[in-house]
Amino acid sequence: MTGQAALPRLDTAFFLALESAIWEGLVAGDASRDGAALDPDFLGVYPDGFATRDDHVAQLGGGPTVQSFSLSSARLIALGADHALLAYRATFTRSGQVASECMLVSSVWRRTTEGWRNVFSQDTPLAEAARRD
Repeated sequence: MTGQAALPRLDTAFFLALESAIWEGLVAGDASRDGAALDPDFLGVYPDGFATRDDHVAQLGGGPTVQSFSLSSARLIALGADHALLAYRATFTRSGQVASECMLVSSVWRRTTEGWRNVFSQDTPLAEAARRD
């Protein structure tokens, strides 16, 4: 795959682990874990609008927002030596809900002096018919 040489020791599993840490923070209601993974310049693009890092962290003010999740169908694209795009399918159940939801997520990760930070994320909900694929 073109561009993979820019991330010689990093692979899809590495970025899935980073991404899972964010989801685990949502399950635990851990705002500090969530904030630590997000770049100060973080931008989220969601069905209900844009979100900053502070917006993303603030959602945990009332506790956990997700009760369970699984990530699958991951794809990784190197965007240079210090950036990578991870795209995957998330199946999750929100706190207090019974029905699961599915969406496709694209996250851009940036290497900083403190490690890798999520700088951008976009969620695209899947229609009911697409969930069965």
